Amino acid sequence: MIPQKAEELGRQIGQTEEYKALKRAQDRLQGAQELAAQLRRLQELAEALDRATERGETPTEAERAGYEQVLNQVQADPVYQGMVAAQANFDKLMVRVNEHILDGIRKGAASPIITLGS
Repeated sequence: MIPQKAEELGRQIGQTEEYKALKRAQDRLQGAQELAAQLRRLQELAEALDRATERGETPTEAERAGYEQVLNQVQADPVYQGMVAAQANFDKLMVRVNEHILDGIRKGAASPIITLGS
């Protein structure tokens, strides 16, 4: 019974405006080749900074400035901004869903009536 109810919940979540907006934003992000290149570059720079820090080295000002420059370019991109907004809205939906699930768990745990067959 629980797997079926979970599948139904998933289906309903997939029909929400938040999920649809997230999928549209993901599709736009996949089509934005220049932004994808910038995101890869940002990841490479972040990893280089992390490696330097792990070795006990302080990243140079040029390394930090390069990272900041690419980060600012990515954050200014409207496709990226749309993705961040869509992801935040979907995350808020999922927080509300989880709160309702926890509320149901609490009510179920407090109930002396067994309703597994429902």
